[in-house]
Amino acid sequence: MRGLFRVLSRVSSVLNSVSAATLTVMMFLTVADILMRAGGHPILGTYEVVSILLAVVIGFSIPKVSLDHGHVQMEFLTEVLSGRARAALMTFTRILCIALFLLIGYNLFSVANELRLSGEVSPTIQLPFYPVAYGVGVCCFIECFVFAFDIRNIWKRPNE
Repeated sequence: MRGLFRVLSRVSSVLNSVSAATLTVMMFLTVADILMRAGGHPILGTYEVVSILLAVVIGFSIPKVSLDHGHVQMEFLTEVLSGRARAALMTFTRILCIALFLLIGYNLFSVANELRLSGEVSPTIQLPFYPVAYGVGVCCFIECFVFAFDIRNIWKRPNE
């Protein structure tokens, strides 16, 4: 089980690194476009590229943020619950999240397949949309594994 967790952690870290690099590219592209626009020569398709890259940034960072428990959590309810009730509530929310991310991932794969078959691309520079939809869909399925490991850790006994 520890080996699977290490693989999941490594994959999440790689995806997060891709997300960080993509965010850096977005930043440089935006700054370059602003400077070029001031000189009267904007970069063609900047809005499209930044929009597509934003999906990569968000989708690819989700598993690592969840693995690190970096999300916002309202603790005022869980603080008043007993240990077992808190664990049950946390398990229930993780199960709901697994169902949600399975649904999102499945739908992203369906949409990506439709985009691939139809050949839909961005209007100005003709970038295909389907690779990003497939990539974010994969990240959603990886997120399900993160929540499953989280459920295991919620109920794991201290002596294990």
